Amino acid sequence: MVRTGLWSFRFSTAALVLIPAAVGINFIGKLFVELLKLPLWVDSIGTILSSMLAGPIIGALVGIVNNVIYGFTTSPVSFVYAITSAVIGLVTGIMAYKGWISNIGKALVLGFVVGLIAATVSTPLNISFWEGTTGNVWGDALFAWMVSQGNPLWLASFADSVVVDVPDKMVTVLISFLIFRNLPEKVLTMYDTKQEIERL
Repeated sequence: MVRTGLWSFRFSTAALVLIPAAVGINFIGKLFVELLKLPLWVDSIGTILSSMLAGPIIGALVGIVNNVIYGFTTSPVSFVYAITSAVIGLVTGIMAYKGWISNIGKALVLGFVVGLIAATVSTPLNISFWEGTTGNVWGDALFAWMVSQGNPLWLASFADSVVVDVPDKMVTVLISFLIFRNLPEKVLTMYDTKQEIERL
């Protein structure tokens, strides 16, 4: 698919190559975090990078495909979180198109917004499938404390998610931004909306 505007696109070899490559980058990020036992997810670098390159629809597709594969290979619950991944791709693609990746400061704001929205979307899913927890040691500790203090379940669950998702997405967007800014001009041109690109 080739972007010709924010929401319009056509199929191209560039997009067909980008989608599996981005899913692979997501897996590498997830594997890296698990090996180092970091308190973040960092499993959306490919989704966010593809959104920066090719727009919100490609980013959302990468997020959905990513979670479908997780669903088949790790846990069926991952299918449900395809909603969150799709929203991450959409929001990043829209904000990137609007100029929020023109410098590091704006990229960090983008990461903050994406993290806040991801936490909002994930909270009802966490309540439905995990009794409000996220599985993250920091977030779940805050969740347990807030519940013990008599706070509503939805508020404790949102706090659990937001203390993980906001820093996670800020780090993830920053890494993606640095990769994006250092890609060869030839690669960026392949996804430039003003360029003619090979169509299938």
